[in-house]
Amino acid sequence: MTLYGAGLRLNEGCHLKIEDIDSSRMLIRIEQGKGKKDRYSILSPRLLEELRCYWRTYHLKHWLFTSRQNPHKPLLDATAQCAFKQAWKRARLPRKGGPHSLRHRWATHLVESGTPLHVVKRLLGHTRVTTTAGYLHISKQTLQTVQEPLDLMPWSKGSL
Repeated sequence: MTLYGAGLRLNEGCHLKIEDIDSSRMLIRIEQGKGKKDRYSILSPRLLEELRCYWRTYHLKHWLFTSRQNPHKPLLDATAQCAFKQAWKRARLPRKGGPHSLRHRWATHLVESGTPLHVVKRLLGHTRVTTTAGYLHISKQTLQTVQEPLDLMPWSKGSL
């Protein structure tokens, strides 16, 4: 939920700290993401509530998601990957995909809901908009709502 809710890479999600959750500004700080860049992503109220429940249950001190073997270390990427695959199987989802597919879907859903591409680019931490465009997988429903520009042009029957 956290990876999808903020468009995070797997490693970024595993390395979130308690102090990275900024509930007053509804932002998540991603520290030293890909390319050693820091950035912010949005924090949805629903994700915030889930994270608060999680925090109350596990009484975390530093890392948001901790290693099973050592609670003073972050969750291992491989452990998160296995948990994702198990959840995917339990949900009986038809397509295969890894945790990174959640990031692609998040970007697609933002664009489909009207978020400008340059904003999505910034939230994902991309340098180029072409990289962000590669993340987009527009749904068939959205494609069916697109009006053909030729059909929008005024013309009268027999004018050709």
